Amino acid sequence: MDEGIVDAVVVGGGPAGATAATDLARLGRRVVLLDRAGRIKPCGGAIPPRLIRDFAIPDELLVAKIRSARMVSPRDRAVDMPVGEGFVGMVDRGPFDEWLRVRAALAGAERVTGTYLRLAREEGGPVTVHYRDAEGGEATIRTRLVIGADGANSAVGRQEIPAHGKMRQVFAYHEIVRVPPAGAEAVEPTRCDVYYQGVLSPDFYAWIFPHGDTLSIGTGSARKGFSLRGAVGRLRAATGLDLGETVRREGAPLPLKPLSRFDNGRDVLLTGDAAGLVAPASGEGIYYAMYGGRLAAEAAHEFLATGKARALAKARRRFLKAHGRVFWILRLMQGVWYRNDALRERFVSICRDPDVQSLTWDAYMNKELVRAKPAAHARIFFKDLAHLFRWVSP
Repeated sequence: MDEGIVDAVVVGGGPAGATAATDLARLGRRVVLLDRAGRIKPCGGAIPPRLIRDFAIPDELLVAKIRSARMVSPRDRAVDMPVGEGFVGMVDRGPFDEWLRVRAALAGAERVTGTYLRLAREEGGPVTVHYRDAEGGEATIRTRLVIGADGANSAVGRQEIPAHGKMRQVFAYHEIVRVPPAGAEAVEPTRCDVYYQGVLSPDFYAWIFPHGDTLSIGTGSARKGFSLRGAVGRLRAATGLDLGETVRREGAPLPLKPLSRFDNGRDVLLTGDAAGLVAPASGEGIYYAMYGGRLAAEAAHEFLATGKARALAKARRRFLKAHGRVFWILRLMQGVWYRNDALRERFVSICRDPDVQSLTWDAYMNKELVRAKPAAHARIFFKDLAHLFRWVSP
């Protein structure tokens, strides 16, 4: 880097950071995208049509197109939920994230490979980002703004946002597995399987998601001492997928709730997992990361234009205005239905309901609550109560 001062350094090149860097570069800002090499986040890889449209994702990045989901209860009762019109795209995070980083570079962002170390400031001057470069030496970049998009364990967040140290998290783990000929009948190339079973996760869920000629088989839990690798092994053995070649294993924390603030009121703004932008109950994060990255770029552009740090707070306000209610509902749902296997059995039973299926897919595919069906919402509410108080059998 030269001795000049850049407008922004984005730390982390996942969907949130790459999107923020792309949008800032397109707005004419001088931006550096600082990212570690070789990091692939464990992720089922589902992206809804809204993301594909809003962020212009090409069809060749999709490794599968999902037409249905199968929910499996503790008693192994399966409920199929067809998507209906359209599909859910599946991506492999390695190629997908790299494509996003390349797009940022094509937009004008400067890519730097390195590991973030710390921030330092001169009185009245810019912030200096210290990082370890690809050769192992320490280097610096001077900038007006830092956007932390470096994951749930964000080093930027821990240094700059006091509330970050108290972030509640689920730990997710998955294995990418080649589909074995002997176990192929256990999976469908256009169906995601979701397991609500305490033996596979005491407080979250396990999954088998198709990725073309491979599968993502994973689980998550916030319970310390629970063996995620053991649960995945158990699921693979039960489905005959233990015979498939394991391509890679990955694990990482997922936040459970957006932070109470995303910025330090001065020159740092968090986004993506670093800000807690992962949907409760489902763990969905790619869409919310990219949307959050876009909002971060908009807030950063305003801050850079005006010099007013309060502009940074708009990223959080706009995100919660768009998705805060959905996150609250999902957090409530997880707290109610994921507590034990008896409730999980009833939750899967509820998923048989056509109203539940229709509203669930509408909300997921378009990232909006469906307000035009009040009668359906009312029916779901009373059915939920009936199951919660065990007035009906699962």
